[in-house]
Amino acid sequence: MLFDLDGVLVDSEQLWDRIRRDVVAAHGGQWADGATEAMQGMSTPEWARYLVDDLGARLTADEAADTVITEMARVYADDAPVLPGAVAAVRAVAAKFPIAIASSAPPRIIRAFLDSTGLEVGATLSSEQVGAGKPAPDVYLEAARLLGTTAPECAAVEDSSNGLRAATASGATVFAVPNPHFPPADDALAGAHLVLGEISELPAALDRLG
Repeated sequence: MLFDLDGVLVDSEQLWDRIRRDVVAAHGGQWADGATEAMQGMSTPEWARYLVDDLGARLTADEAADTVITEMARVYADDAPVLPGAVAAVRAVAAKFPIAIASSAPPRIIRAFLDSTGLEVGATLSSEQVGAGKPAPDVYLEAARLLGTTAPECAAVEDSSNGLRAATASGATVFAVPNPHFPPADDALAGAHLVLGEISELPAALDRLG
């Protein structure tokens, strides 16, 4: 079982958005329409370059990434924004299937989430550790390999347009939990096996899948 992190297990898409906007504004850049959606699913190097090259933040890409991630880690250390039912859902699924987190979040943030919740999973992978961020399927293909299987043998849970596209392209059976703040596009949802109202519905949905 392959889980995205942001928007699926933690209510963090708005947090990433706010912090990135603050960094861009503080360093002489200007936010653009569509920037939020464009960065959803990007790996850290990709969105850091976007802040600098497309939005005009007067930083290096490395400086932009470090500034944003440091603030995210501070928030996670104080109070990780875990979605209701997420921890229970992961534990219920982990009792039956191997689990991996396949996320666009950097490793530091994935680790902060696991530390704050006490969850244990079989593998974790950030898209910055593979060839490309979502919507490319790389992170899902490699996360499945780390579990000793292939993506078409796995189910994946996603919330965003680019995440859903990545999971579908990997061949996994896709469960969508649409982000209410940034609803996914219709074409991205079209690849999902099932659309859930919230993450707590996942264990029962997997039972029905057989």
